[in-house]
Amino acid sequence: MKITAFNAIHKECGARMVPFAGYEMPVEYSGITDEHMTVRNGVGVFDVSHMGEIWVKGPKALDFVQKVTTNDVSALTIGQAQYSCFPNGKGGIVDDLLVYYYEENKYMLVVNASNIEKDWNWLVENQIEGAELENASDNISQLAIQGPKATAVLQKLTDVNLDEIKYYTFTVGKFAGIDNVIISATGYTGAGGFELYFYNDHADAIWKAIFEAGQEEGIKPIGLGARDTLRLEMGYCLYGNDIDDTTSPLEAGLGWITKFTDEKDFIDKDFMLKLKEDGINKRLRGFVMIDRGIPRHDYDIVTAEGEVIGKVTSGTQSPVLQKGIGMGYLKKGYTKLGTEIYIQVRKRRLKAEIVKLPFI
Repeated sequence: MKITAFNAIHKECGARMVPFAGYEMPVEYSGITDEHMTVRNGVGVFDVSHMGEIWVKGPKALDFVQKVTTNDVSALTIGQAQYSCFPNGKGGIVDDLLVYYYEENKYMLVVNASNIEKDWNWLVENQIEGAELENASDNISQLAIQGPKATAVLQKLTDVNLDEIKYYTFTVGKFAGIDNVIISATGYTGAGGFELYFYNDHADAIWKAIFEAGQEEGIKPIGLGARDTLRLEMGYCLYGNDIDDTTSPLEAGLGWITKFTDEKDFIDKDFMLKLKEDGINKRLRGFVMIDRGIPRHDYDIVTAEGEVIGKVTSGTQSPVLQKGIGMGYLKKGYTKLGTEIYIQVRKRRLKAEIVKLPFI
């Protein structure tokens, strides 16, 4: 298994380590609910160094990124980031990702850890002349500092005015005495905060500086378990659960990152345009449990009579709502907000209601 530059620190902090996407990663430290509420109410730090970073450089970098992603990269100015996905040529999704417009003719693509090799091969297969690719995943560490107190903690460590970094923008500056740190107002929690990118050599120094600066605010390390419950409360998709090679962005409610402008041509554009015009037969929806119970990945979604109308893709007990919440694909005719559905939990049918995302 691979390890991140923070592996020894996680073990010193008493983390429960598990295999994840080929890495040994911390799933929890003080407990998932405690960590979850720390991020919602205070500040927590996630090691997300297992994520992949791929540079696209050269005079045709924009043309290439436009071709392989669904969102409109030409709308970005330098210093902006964008959520997008790679269509797979068959109507599905290779991966979802962030696109950073780093400087003229240079973009950074941040991809899921489990898909780094798959994404790299896909990009190489579709590469065009004038667009150079570099897989920097093994050289870059990433920390996500999330929560309402994140800005106050991080501001102690940089002269960059963090209040000026708006959501989905970034800057490159000095942080904790280290040059060329990417400071990005992004995250996967909906609790506010930043993601930092830097070379592995600086991992120890940056971790220690952040935890010293955050002592007064009760900063804690946060594992993958709370990362999952936090993203689910916000209705954010997880690749491999809520989206994959068999689901289209339109079915997943990601029409907002699928741009059909005349100026943008991308893989699967015609297919997705037809899908949009013809109408889709299933749609990803969020639901809250009415009956007591926790929905789990792959549980059947059924009618009161027991007819299967969908599958749960993600589910958990929401620490904020103190109720079971989940997402799943539902057949056409059952996707309206307020519709009562049932989750088949072993031999019981538990009532739930379709709600608008996010859950909180």
